[in-house]
Amino acid sequence: MKLSFYGADQCVTGSCHCLEINDTRILIDCGLQQGRDEVSNGEFPFAANTIDFVLVTHAHIDHSGRIPMLIKQGFQGRILTTRLTAQLLEIMLLDSAHIQEQDAEWKNRKGERSGAPRTEPLYTVEDAERVKDFLVVCEYGELINLCEGVDIEFTDAGHLLGSAFVAMDLRENGVKKSIVFSGDIGNINQPVIRDPVQLAGADYVVMESTYGDRNHPESWGYTDELARIIDETMARGGNVIIPSFAVGRTQELLYFIREIKEQHLVNSCPDFPVYIDSPLAKKATSIFDGDLRGYMDHDAVWLVRKGKNMFRFPNLYATETSEESKALNEDRTPKVIISASGMCDAGRIRHHLKHNLWRPECTVLFVGFQGEGTLGRQLLEGAESVKLFGEEITVRAHLENFTGLSSHADRDHLLKWITGFQHPKPQHVFVVHGDREVAPHFAQTLENMGISAHAPQYTEVYDLATGTILERGYLPERKVKVTAGSKGAPAYERLASVGNMLTEFIKRSKGRDNKSLAKYASELRQLLEKWES
Repeated sequence: MKLSFYGADQCVTGSCHCLEINDTRILIDCGLQQGRDEVSNGEFPFAANTIDFVLVTHAHIDHSGRIPMLIKQGFQGRILTTRLTAQLLEIMLLDSAHIQEQDAEWKNRKGERSGAPRTEPLYTVEDAERVKDFLVVCEYGELINLCEGVDIEFTDAGHLLGSAFVAMDLRENGVKKSIVFSGDIGNINQPVIRDPVQLAGADYVVMESTYGDRNHPESWGYTDELARIIDETMARGGNVIIPSFAVGRTQELLYFIREIKEQHLVNSCPDFPVYIDSPLAKKATSIFDGDLRGYMDHDAVWLVRKGKNMFRFPNLYATETSEESKALNEDRTPKVIISASGMCDAGRIRHHLKHNLWRPECTVLFVGFQGEGTLGRQLLEGAESVKLFGEEITVRAHLENFTGLSSHADRDHLLKWITGFQHPKPQHVFVVHGDREVAPHFAQTLENMGISAHAPQYTEVYDLATGTILERGYLPERKVKVTAGSKGAPAYERLASVGNMLTEFIKRSKGRDNKSLAKYASELRQLLEKWES
């Protein structure tokens, strides 16, 4: 009854945990790792063909984005998730596969000039299309006997349509334990989706801690504030540009804008046009428009019964092609443009920023977290100009930030959720999916409250039957932060990256035969001595 930690361990992405019981191996999530804590996405610390089941908590790529790679490398088991998550996975993994292929193509074009070896995508569109052949769809509250000694149940996590807590009852060699995997715990009072369910209890809990060190700002009227921003911008003759994540956040915005139009809150241009400039967002919205029975909150149920469409309203358009996207900036009619990516680091939003940032009549509205080092963070921190497509763009547009619009529970709601576990109270809590400054801090917060907890490190192995750590993990080195304009920085970053790869290789080599280890050590020593001489 072993639990191994293979992702989102003192970092915020790449969720992946492995439960081994009765000779069966079960992955809970299989996400893509991103950001400054990134370890190699290109290989797993386990053999893909040894995994029997994958349980997916929700469709966000940092929880699901390496499933096609798992299949590519030989996975032959079953993937279980909720009905809405399965629908979102189909479009999101295909979109991710397109990005993997495009990134590899760009690197190969660049590499041809320098003679660099070819880069293969993590997975292809064909790999992503195969995922549906492995999917088994479940509903909330459905009790499932997964395999010998394992019963599971998906419960509404309130984070994204279809998101779920995974509760598991385990039996092995006469030992019985229960464990809950939180995935991402949702914020309260979000449009359409329900608040997170409070579970009764579990022996063990693996819980996220994204906002484990802070609370969201006090709740306020998003509809009224968004209406004010649109009204003032339209009166100036400008555009409202909104960088937004395609799945979840875009649909929330459409919900608010529908309310604004129905309540006639924009006086300067009551029939203002709204454009969804993201093919993925367009596809996701069609799923949000579909059969949501069993997934909606009371307000959404009431709207549906009245025959209202929650995400549609007059003068709403969705662009498909890049030509349609470019045409938006040639049309001088004031408009709202919702486009990906949410942190402005890729996608069509960068073109809209290029054409609108320098215009003082326009507004750029941020509606999600802007990670360190992203273009969105630079703008919010007061950059006077930014470079886009090789051109320096002066920042004259109004910048607005909806800091409280989050799909994650904040510190107080995380604490309320975990302290609600009473029957039984957890004998231990594993704190994951939080930055290395946050996850240990939140674990210590739980300890101070009398709840046994710690923040596991990458590759840690824990025995659930005895409550002991079998193998200590490690923290991958963070990426080198390159200072703009520093000579030699790119070369040093490549060297540091190779060093990280070597460290991970050494960690994975534990347990290999002595002859191979001695050979590796000898060859590495010879190489180091050569360069030091």
